[in-house]
Amino acid sequence: MDKKMIIGITMGDPASIGPEITVKTLADKTIYDKCQPIVVGDVSVMEEAVKIVGRENDIKIHGINSVDEALFTPGTIDVYDMKLVDINELKRGEVSIMSGNAAFQYVKKVIELAMENKIDATVTNAINKEAINLAGYHYSGHTEIYAEFTNTEKYTMMLAHENLRVVHVSTHVSLREACDRVKKDRVLEVIRIANQACKELGIKEPKIGVAGLNPHSGENGMFGREEIDEIIPAINIASEEGIIVEGPVPPDTVFSKAKGGWYDIVVTMYHDQGHIPLKVVGFVYNHEEQKWDAVAGVNITLGLPIIRTSVDHGTAFDQAGKGIANELSLINAIEYAIPMAQNKKVVEVCN
Repeated sequence: MDKKMIIGITMGDPASIGPEITVKTLADKTIYDKCQPIVVGDVSVMEEAVKIVGRENDIKIHGINSVDEALFTPGTIDVYDMKLVDINELKRGEVSIMSGNAAFQYVKKVIELAMENKIDATVTNAINKEAINLAGYHYSGHTEIYAEFTNTEKYTMMLAHENLRVVHVSTHVSLREACDRVKKDRVLEVIRIANQACKELGIKEPKIGVAGLNPHSGENGMFGREEIDEIIPAINIASEEGIIVEGPVPPDTVFSKAKGGWYDIVVTMYHDQGHIPLKVVGFVYNHEEQKWDAVAGVNITLGLPIIRTSVDHGTAFDQAGKGIANELSLINAIEYAIPMAQNKKVVEVCN
């Protein structure tokens, strides 16, 4: 497909590293060879971010009030200006109601633009959950915001780094509640979503590994019955539907198998079971230089009517305003969003 996809990128929490890594990412002219990026945020914050990262001599901020006004020109960052931040009141690295409100409104606006087909995909920078809750928006994260404003009931989170992909049966709940949420219907639902997601990424016959919940996947009921009562029945139904699925695989070996190419995607039972292995391979800290050499990985919400990819890290308030934050995860998120948007367009044309 020749047409470049229009990618809406939220600025994230104004007090975070989001504005800085957005400038660093879009300062790379090759991004514009691949897509047409628009930032949803505040012009004043982005102008300050340009100075913080030392790119004021070659990067300009172009404020817009509609997608039609975007220039999509390398060296010029188009910013859908929400005018929500008083730059004189902004304190980088600190939680505030102002920043929480702005971050939430950026997300709401980018969803609106995608639902109206004015952009082809959305990419989000990190928000601070405490800040958005202080501002009166009671959500546990981006995923729940997207679900509500797209009227989506069946969804899940996927994390990806190179050939390692994981999806979750549950995410932002306590570990105790996560165990209670391992139910046949939900496990089956996530297996189906994982299968479809891989196909949308161009994998014709996805191989899915399903992680167990308990050590050794329960050891035939010795360490818990969730595998016997809930996970295996879900796997059996998925297999009957023609899905290539295996499990429950012991959690301490399933990720090594997936990284080695055994599986295209792993269905995990709870948040940390999936996040920890992804961040072990994607986040690389250089102790000698006291900096992150890589903060890679992508967070994708599956099951939505629109495309949403995201950085796989938080607001990093400790790095905000210093110009040192690593932009690799945002680059990864944009590069994942582009083919997903292109494939979605192809499907729409075919239908």
